[in-house]
Amino acid sequence: MKQTIRRIALPALLSLAIVTTAGFAQQAPASASSSSMSSSSMSKSRAQKHADVVEQRIAELHSQLNITDQQSKQWDAFTQTMRDNATKTDGAFRDRASKLSSMNADDAMKSYAALAQQHAENMQKLSSAFSDLYAVLSPEQKQVADAMYRNEQAKKKAAHSSHKHGKSAAPASASSAG
Repeated sequence: MKQTIRRIALPALLSLAIVTTAGFAQQAPASASSSSMSSSSMSKSRAQKHADVVEQRIAELHSQLNITDQQSKQWDAFTQTMRDNATKTDGAFRDRASKLSSMNADDAMKSYAALAQQHAENMQKLSSAFSDLYAVLSPEQKQVADAMYRNEQAKKKAAHSSHKHGKSAAPASASSAG
Protein backbone atom coordinates (compact mmCIF):
# COMPACT_ATOMS: atom_id res chain seq x y z
CA MET A 1 0.00 0.00 0.00
CA LYS A 2 2.78 2.45 0.92
CA GLN A 3 4.52 1.74 -2.38
CA THR A 4 1.32 2.54 -4.26
CA ILE A 5 0.89 5.80 -2.38
CA ARG A 6 4.48 6.79 -3.02
CA ARG A 7 4.20 5.86 -6.69
CA ILE A 8 1.15 8.09 -7.04
CA ALA A 9 2.12 11.00 -4.80
CA LEU A 10 5.83 11.22 -5.45
CA PRO A 11 5.64 12.58 -9.03
CA ALA A 12 3.36 15.41 -7.99
CA LEU A 13 5.34 16.23 -4.88
CA LEU A 14 8.51 16.07 -6.93
CA SER A 15 7.03 18.52 -9.40
CA LEU A 16 6.26 20.88 -6.53
CA ALA A 17 9.81 20.67 -5.27
CA ILE A 18 11.24 21.12 -8.74
CA VAL A 19 9.00 24.09 -9.51
CA THR A 20 9.90 25.84 -6.28
CA THR A 21 13.63 25.12 -6.57
CA ALA A 22 13.70 25.92 -10.29
CA GLY A 23 12.05 29.25 -9.62
CA PHE A 24 14.75 30.06 -7.11
CA ALA A 25 17.51 28.95 -9.45
CA GLN A 26 16.13 31.04 -12.31
CA GLN A 27 16.03 34.14 -10.15
CA ALA A 28 19.64 33.87 -8.97
CA PRO A 29 21.40 35.06 -12.18
CA ALA A 30 19.07 38.04 -12.60
CA SER A 31 19.71 39.15 -9.05
CA ALA A 32 23.46 39.11 -9.53
CA SER A 33 23.24 41.84 -12.17
CA SER A 34 20.86 44.10 -10.26
CA SER A 35 22.51 47.04 -8.54
CA SER A 36 19.47 48.67 -6.94
CA MET A 37 19.30 46.24 -4.01
CA SER A 38 22.00 44.73 -1.86
CA SER A 39 22.84 41.06 -2.31
CA SER A 40 21.62 40.31 1.20
CA SER A 41 18.24 41.98 0.72
CA MET A 42 17.76 40.26 -2.64
CA SER A 43 18.46 36.88 -1.04
CA LYS A 44 15.90 37.64 1.62
CA SER A 45 13.44 38.75 -1.04
CA ARG A 46 13.92 35.52 -3.04
CA ALA A 47 13.70 33.44 0.12
CA GLN A 48 10.52 35.28 1.12
CA LYS A 49 9.00 34.78 -2.33
CA HIS A 50 9.81 31.09 -2.14
CA ALA A 51 8.31 30.88 1.37
CA ASP A 52 5.21 32.66 0.09
CA VAL A 53 4.83 30.13 -2.74
CA VAL A 54 5.15 27.27 -0.26
CA GLU A 55 2.56 28.86 2.05
CA GLN A 56 0.20 29.40 -0.88
CA ARG A 57 0.56 25.75 -1.89
CA ILE A 58 -0.06 24.64 1.71
CA ALA A 59 -3.24 26.72 1.84
CA GLU A 60 -4.42 25.29 -1.50
CA LEU A 61 -3.81 21.72 -0.39
CA HIS A 62 -5.53 22.31 2.96
CA SER A 63 -8.56 23.67 1.18
CA GLN A 64 -8.68 21.03 -1.54
CA LEU A 65 -8.24 18.16 0.91
CA ASN A 66 -10.57 19.63 3.56
CA ILE A 67 -8.19 18.73 6.37
CA THR A 68 -10.00 18.11 9.66
CA ASP A 69 -8.93 18.81 13.25
CA GLN A 70 -8.41 15.08 13.75
CA GLN A 71 -5.88 15.08 10.91
CA SER A 72 -3.99 18.14 12.14
CA LYS A 73 -1.07 16.21 13.66
CA GLN A 74 -0.21 14.52 10.35
CA TRP A 75 -1.06 17.66 8.36
CA ASP A 76 1.21 19.79 10.55
CA ALA A 77 4.07 17.31 10.18
CA PHE A 78 3.61 17.28 6.39
CA THR A 79 3.51 21.07 6.09
CA GLN A 80 6.48 21.50 8.42
CA THR A 81 8.43 19.14 6.18
CA MET A 82 7.46 21.28 3.18
CA ARG A 83 8.66 24.41 4.97
CA ASP A 84 11.88 22.79 6.19
CA ASN A 85 12.63 21.49 2.70
CA ALA A 86 12.08 24.95 1.22
CA THR A 87 14.41 26.52 3.79
CA LYS A 88 17.13 23.90 3.18
CA THR A 89 16.78 24.27 -0.58
CA ASP A 90 17.01 28.06 -0.43
CA GLY A 91 20.09 27.83 1.75
CA ALA A 92 21.76 25.29 -0.53
CA PHE A 93 21.11 27.38 -3.64
CA ARG A 94 22.33 30.56 -1.94
CA ASP A 95 25.47 28.80 -0.76
CA ARG A 96 26.19 27.41 -4.22
CA ALA A 97 25.46 30.74 -5.92
CA SER A 98 27.84 32.59 -3.59
CA LYS A 99 30.68 30.17 -4.37
CA LEU A 100 29.99 29.36 -8.03
CA SER A 101 32.12 32.12 -9.55
CA SER A 102 35.21 30.81 -7.77
CA MET A 103 34.57 27.10 -8.40
CA ASN A 104 36.43 25.07 -10.97
CA ALA A 105 34.46 22.64 -13.13
CA ASP A 106 35.06 19.71 -10.78
CA ASP A 107 33.87 21.70 -7.76
CA ALA A 108 30.84 22.96 -9.69
CA MET A 109 29.88 19.40 -10.64
CA LYS A 110 30.27 18.24 -7.03
CA SER A 111 28.21 21.19 -5.85
CA TYR A 112 25.46 20.32 -8.31
CA ALA A 113 25.55 16.68 -7.17
CA ALA A 114 25.18 17.87 -3.57
CA LEU A 115 22.08 19.87 -4.59
CA ALA A 116 20.63 16.79 -6.26
CA GLN A 117 21.36 14.72 -3.15
CA GLN A 118 19.71 17.34 -0.94
CA HIS A 119 16.69 17.29 -3.23
CA ALA A 120 16.46 13.49 -3.02
CA GLU A 121 16.68 13.58 0.78
CA ASN A 122 14.00 16.29 0.92
CA MET A 123 11.71 14.22 -1.28
CA GLN A 124 12.17 11.13 0.89
CA LYS A 125 11.17 13.15 3.96
CA LEU A 126 8.22 14.70 2.16
CA SER A 127 7.07 11.34 0.82
CA SER A 128 7.19 9.82 4.30
CA ALA A 129 5.26 12.73 5.82
CA PHE A 130 2.69 12.51 3.03
CA SER A 131 2.26 8.76 3.58
CA ASP A 132 1.46 9.44 7.23
CA LEU A 133 -1.08 12.07 6.21
CA TYR A 134 -2.60 9.95 3.46
CA ALA A 135 -3.11 7.12 5.95
CA VAL A 136 -5.51 9.27 8.01
CA LEU A 137 -7.45 10.80 5.13
CA SER A 138 -11.06 9.77 4.63
CA PRO A 139 -11.92 7.79 1.49
CA GLU A 140 -13.31 10.99 -0.05
CA GLN A 141 -10.15 12.93 0.75
CA LYS A 142 -8.04 10.13 -0.69
CA GLN A 143 -10.06 10.33 -3.90
CA VAL A 144 -9.35 14.06 -4.10
CA ALA A 145 -5.64 13.52 -3.41
CA ASP A 146 -5.44 10.69 -5.92
CA ALA A 147 -7.12 12.79 -8.60
CA MET A 148 -4.87 15.77 -7.88
CA TYR A 149 -1.68 13.76 -8.17
CA ARG A 150 -2.76 11.63 -11.11
CA ASN A 151 -3.64 14.83 -12.95
CA GLU A 152 -0.22 16.28 -12.21
CA GLN A 153 1.47 13.11 -13.42
CA ALA A 154 -0.51 13.26 -16.68
CA LYS A 155 0.38 16.94 -17.17
CA LYS A 156 4.03 16.20 -16.51
CA LYS A 157 4.05 13.36 -19.05
CA ALA A 158 2.29 15.54 -21.63
CA ALA A 159 4.73 18.39 -21.09
CA HIS A 160 7.70 16.03 -21.30
CA SER A 161 6.35 14.38 -24.44
CA SER A 162 5.64 17.66 -26.23
CA HIS A 163 8.99 19.12 -25.16
CA LYS A 164 10.79 15.96 -26.27
CA HIS A 165 9.22 16.19 -29.73
CA GLY A 166 9.98 19.88 -30.18
CA LYS A 167 6.46 21.11 -29.52
CA SER A 168 5.70 23.86 -27.08
CA ALA A 169 5.42 22.76 -23.46
CA ALA A 170 2.21 22.66 -21.45
CA PRO A 171 0.90 26.00 -20.20
CA ALA A 172 2.58 27.39 -17.11
CA SER A 173 -0.57 26.94 -15.08
CA ALA A 174 -0.55 23.22 -15.79
CA SER A 175 3.10 22.64 -14.98
CA SER A 176 3.36 24.87 -11.92
CA ALA A 177 0.49 23.49 -9.83
CA GLY A 178 2.51 21.23 -7.54
